[in-house]
Amino acid sequence: MDLQANPRGSICARAVRKTYPGREKPSLAGVDLLVDAGRVCALLGANGAGKTTLVRILTTLTGQDSGTVSVNGWDVVRDPARVRASIGVVGQYAALDEVLTARENLELFARLIGLSRAAARSRAAELLEQSGLGEYAGQRVSGFSGGMRRRLDLVTSMITRPAVLLIDEPTTGLDPVARRTIWAAVRSLADHGSTVLLTTQYLEEADELADDVVILREGTVVATGTPSDLKALVGEPRMELREPTLEDVYLHLHTGSTAA
Repeated sequence: MDLQANPRGSICARAVRKTYPGREKPSLAGVDLLVDAGRVCALLGANGAGKTTLVRILTTLTGQDSGTVSVNGWDVVRDPARVRASIGVVGQYAALDEVLTARENLELFARLIGLSRAAARSRAAELLEQSGLGEYAGQRVSGFSGGMRRRLDLVTSMITRPAVLLIDEPTTGLDPVARRTIWAAVRSLADHGSTVLLTTQYLEEADELADDVVILREGTVVATGTPSDLKALVGEPRMELREPTLEDVYLHLHTGSTAA
């Protein structure tokens, strides 16, 4: 797909640069990014690589110094309101009201974006069942685990059925079982037709979820391709025998499976 053409459900960025005041090094140093509609793309990189800065530009929370960016066919500079109205965003920390129940949180967000009371109630019920949280609909969020809060945060972003969903660090701070639950939830959202761009530091997360991977280092794209393409860069497949890790033990005890 041409970077000039940006249909609904896709993301295009070209030659994007961003330097924050007081810093010598740019956070983004000429980044190109293309995510086709219906794909899951992982931005992979260490802390400070520029992942969150790029997401902030895509969501119109900050502006680029130069370059062009469009989401869902709208330019983030010329049409920020249309961009914001057409996307779903999940930040690093859950934006939920802990006093309210899961159902009440979803209905509140639905009402805030203009749905009628009946439509909000219906959409909330649909999303709770879709996310596997239906049996917890009447429970206050204050009693939820980290994984449950993250799942509820994810489906809250889907109330408007956005064509593009941007997720910043979906499983940071979660235990291995909760991480795998979130992976299933993200994949389900993608299977329902959304384009997903997620940032992560975890190699296995990108390998598990992404159709395409973009690796950032110090504000520059150093590699891009499918997980298989990128793994092929390091040589032929090989089997490596290793000692079990604590994560293997944890997953075996909690789910009967292992990480590898």
